[in-house]
Amino acid sequence: MAVSPEPPLRLSTVILPVHRWSQGGRQSWQRAEELGFHTAYTYDHLSWRGFRDRTWFSALPTLTAAATATERLRLGTLVTSPNFRHPVPLAKELLSLDDISGGRLTLGIGAGGSGFDATVLGNDAWTPRERADRFAEFLRLLDRLLSQGGSDGDPAAGAPGVSYRGDFYSAHEVRAHPGCTQRPRLPFTVAATGPRGMRLAAQHGQGWVTTGEPKSLGVDAGAAGYRAGLARQLEQLDSVCEENGREPGSLHRVLLDSVDTPAGIGTLDSVDAFVEHAGNLVDLGFDELVVHWPAEDTVFARDPETFERIALEGLSQLKG
Repeated sequence: MAVSPEPPLRLSTVILPVHRWSQGGRQSWQRAEELGFHTAYTYDHLSWRGFRDRTWFSALPTLTAAATATERLRLGTLVTSPNFRHPVPLAKELLSLDDISGGRLTLGIGAGGSGFDATVLGNDAWTPRERADRFAEFLRLLDRLLSQGGSDGDPAAGAPGVSYRGDFYSAHEVRAHPGCTQRPRLPFTVAATGPRGMRLAAQHGQGWVTTGEPKSLGVDAGAAGYRAGLARQLEQLDSVCEENGREPGSLHRVLLDSVDTPAGIGTLDSVDAFVEHAGNLVDLGFDELVVHWPAEDTVFARDPETFERIALEGLSQLKG
């Protein structure tokens, strides 16, 4: 029997954590699996944009619940950041979630922004340089904890675990037994728009994610300029990979279709618009597109019927 070829692009979704689990939360994740999405992500924020005074649940408990409600769907954050997290407790939570999900977890991870989460712990907002410095150390330590924390020798013999003291984060004899279900650890998809972040993606990531070149975003930006900006980012990513001894093709490339994507793209306006946009992304070199699950009375409000048609038919038309 002939095996259907893999689609040239994976289609994933972001489900905002805005519904009580018993009132639409569970159903959204289960429906995402039924529709065949590759991964369903959620944002790892305490509050975000216009949702600050609206319902907004925590990412990792939501993903844990989703893991028990689904069987095949990959799950992930898009993205986790140092804004309100520390690598040591985060590592323990992630390996637990990787176990509960049966090895279906992907960690989207980035430097974080200057939104509400940046000052929620009572500190002053970090400058872009400070965020970048913290993120580099955060990512290196988290990588080490998840890769080595469960395998630093025989735990019965009193293995020392992972110890580290940096400029921003410290760890002392951290054990992470039994380690991740996925080996050597769960995959990282690193968010980056410039060369410094791309270098971290090349060094630590299994994937790289972008919303686009910052100067080519916004509702007034044109589709051609937006795609040209993506092409420049991909070219830069290839160069950074080569400079760091990484085969460029080994790094998974993900585009998040964000609220700042130019209006002319219209990814979810129709199946035809989706196929056109997705085809352009394949030509550029992306292998995953992430779209937002429809959310009523928000900037992500979309026609549910069209959305489901895109999920069910879009990639097959793209293959054709």
